[in-house]
Amino acid sequence: MPSLDHALPQGLLGGDALPLYTQIAGRLLDDISADGARPGDRLPSERALATRYGVSRVTLRSALNELAERDVIESSPARGWFLAQGYGHATPAARPAPAPAGEQSVQGFADYAERHGLRLRDSVLESRVRAATVQESELLRVGPGAALFEMRRLRFLDDIVVVLEHNRLPLSLCPELADTDFTEATLFATLRSADPPQLPKVADYSVEARHPVEEERRLLEITDATPVLVATQLAFNQNAQPLELTAAVYRGDRYHFRASITG
Repeated sequence: MPSLDHALPQGLLGGDALPLYTQIAGRLLDDISADGARPGDRLPSERALATRYGVSRVTLRSALNELAERDVIESSPARGWFLAQGYGHATPAARPAPAPAGEQSVQGFADYAERHGLRLRDSVLESRVRAATVQESELLRVGPGAALFEMRRLRFLDDIVVVLEHNRLPLSLCPELADTDFTEATLFATLRSADPPQLPKVADYSVEARHPVEEERRLLEITDATPVLVATQLAFNQNAQPLELTAAVYRGDRYHFRASITG
């Protein structure tokens, strides 16, 4: 399968929905933007940044390297790190850029099922509105305690269970989420029909393999040594605003990850 409409219960990935260095890279860019920094400005020392964000120098260096790969910052031997000349502080750098208007690039599970002629069925385990945690507020760029729509569900293709999902979205972007029956409607279709429409354009995405925990074994009907593939995704809308924080636990024998890599 290609990338789908992802999500996962919170406890299954520990507290982290994205790699720690990616979270630190995002926090650093948000702070730089808030400070009104300009290209050529020097960043604090690595030691000072590691202390500020409470991480090791190794994690901090990984975050800096991620920003450097995005041409946001650059290093100068013996002088430290500086904002690159191409950096614009008003742009949500270290986040994917908006895709061209009318061109959706994040595919949903329901889109995949429809295109391949498969029958989709969802079993909603939990659906509620709750307050965002501090970590969720940082990733989704909402205030701590802001209203968040959360859903856990099992997803089936032709009545074969494929994935255990967990979705978290800022309710302010689509208030209709709270009153939608997701055994009948799909998440992406609901977002597209919002006013204004919320179009998932690009996403940060990662996959890891591991052994399932007992709840995953039970819900995904795993009775042998089949591993699970855990996919995490932070999707952004047409305005490069975080839209959906999701994670998914797939049966390893029913999921194939495929991606295109561009330079």
